[in-house]
Amino acid sequence: MNKQRWRIVQEMLMIALGCAIYGFSLDAVSIPNQLADGGLSGITLIIRYWWHIDPGLSTLVLNIPLIILGWRYMGKRLLVYTIWGTGCLSFFLWFWRHLPIIIQLNFEHDLFISAMLAGALSGIGLGIVFRFYGTTGGTDIIARILQIKYGISSGKSLLALDAIVLFLSLSYLDVRHMMYTLCASFVLSRTMDTVQQGAYVARGLLIISDKYEQIARMIDLDLERGYTFLEAEGGYKLTKKKVIYCIVSPRELHMVKNLILREDPNAFVSVLNVHEAIGEGFTYKQKRQRLFIRK
Repeated sequence: MNKQRWRIVQEMLMIALGCAIYGFSLDAVSIPNQLADGGLSGITLIIRYWWHIDPGLSTLVLNIPLIILGWRYMGKRLLVYTIWGTGCLSFFLWFWRHLPIIIQLNFEHDLFISAMLAGALSGIGLGIVFRFYGTTGGTDIIARILQIKYGISSGKSLLALDAIVLFLSLSYLDVRHMMYTLCASFVLSRTMDTVQQGAYVARGLLIISDKYEQIARMIDLDLERGYTFLEAEGGYKLTKKKVIYCIVSPRELHMVKNLILREDPNAFVSVLNVHEAIGEGFTYKQKRQRLFIRK
C-alpha cells in the first residue's frame, strides 16, 4: 500500500473514531439527560421525542437528500468523506443505543456534569472528524453550499442553523434544560477548536528595533531559538527596517521580553498566538527545558 492510500485509510479510520465518540455522547449523555443539540443531530432528537424514531435511522434518511444536493458543489474527496462520516455516525448512533452501558451515564441529578461531559465528548468527536477532513453531513453540507454559492461564511451559517434547531427544541424541552444545552454547546466549540488546532500554543513575536542585530544575537545565544529577518518599511518616514520574527514557547515569553527590554527599551513588540509550530525546536530536536536563560 502506497503512502497516499495509507493516508486515506488513516483519515477514514480517524473519522470513524470521531463519529463513534460523538455518537456515544448523544446516546449516552445528551439523550438520557434530555439535552438538546444543534444541527441535524438536534433535529433527530426532536423526531425521536415526538415520533420515537431511532436517531441512527433518521440521521441516515435526512442526510440522503443533503448529500445529493451537495454533489454539485463539493469536491469528490470531501463528498466521499462526508458520505463515510454520515454512515459511521448513523451506525454508531444505532450501536450505542443497544449497549447497556448507556444506562450507567444518566446524570439527571446533576445537569451541569451532564452538560460538561456532553460538550467535551461531542467536541472531541467532532474535532477529530474535522481535523481529518471529514464531516458528519447535515448542516455542514448546507453551510458549505451557502459559502460557495452566496459567499456566506460557514461559521455564520452554522450558528444561524443551530439557533433555529435549538429554538425548535423548546417544543419538548424546558428552559432549564435548554440553558444547560447552551453550556454544553460552549464547551463543545472550545473543545473542538482545541482538538482541531492542537492543545499546544506557542507565541510568535514581531520585533521592530534599531538594535535588531543585538536582539537577534541574544535570542540565539540566550534562548537558543531561531529567528527570521523580514524586510519592512516605516509607514511615516518610509525608512527601511528589519523586523525580527521568532517563535517561543509560552514559558519563554517573559524571558524574551526581558531580553528585548535590556537591549532596547524603545523596541516595538507584537505578540501573536501560534496554535501549532512544526519544525526544529518544536516537533523535533526539541531544546532541553531550563529554568533560567544563559547570561
